[in-house]
Amino acid sequence: MTDGFLGFLLEDPVGGFETVDTVRIMLFLTLLSLAPSFLILTTSFTRVIIVLSFLRNALGTQQAPPNTLLIGIALFLTLFIMQPVYSGIMDEALTPLMEGEITEEEALGTSSDYLKRFMLEQTREKDLALFLRASGSGNVENPMDLALTTVIPAFALSELKTAFSIGFIIFVPFLVIDMVVSSILMSMGMFMLPPVMISLPFKVLLFVLVDGWYLVVESMLQGFT
Repeated sequence: MTDGFLGFLLEDPVGGFETVDTVRIMLFLTLLSLAPSFLILTTSFTRVIIVLSFLRNALGTQQAPPNTLLIGIALFLTLFIMQPVYSGIMDEALTPLMEGEITEEEALGTSSDYLKRFMLEQTREKDLALFLRASGSGNVENPMDLALTTVIPAFALSELKTAFSIGFIIFVPFLVIDMVVSSILMSMGMFMLPPVMISLPFKVLLFVLVDGWYLVVESMLQGFT
């Protein structure tokens, strides 16, 4: 019997079957496989990586900085921004759980409250209302009572809008440089010379002179405070 479909059960010393450890391992592996999705959808990672991608496209530097570097910067900026949230989860959920002071349900509830509080601060009411209507739920007086299945997609939608808005603002000055360079080349009759080749050094120079990396990172950090 144990070699069949119940082979995954663990036999205890008294001859019974114990599934608790196996279930915990399965849940841990499931959570581990979903970790990238939680990182993207419940943190500031979405906004940061999109803004950095817009910045690279606006500069027109192709693969500089490379994707690996952009993802690394976005990851560590996300850890910095989310540090108060993760510290609260560690102090009030994980540590008491490992010491046996609270149950797993209480730890999960405390962790979700910290994440929801962070996400709700960045989520537009319009986006929350959209998913409330789509789910058929009624009005909720306290947003903290909303389910994560409602808060997470609303938060992701708000982050996409915010990231694209920042990306548009980043694009404008570089677009002006491209237009000026293109107009000058056309007036000089240099139709065969790609304007991007001439405008790229000027865009990089402008970005360096205004300390662009500092300004972009500073604006993103202030957006989450």
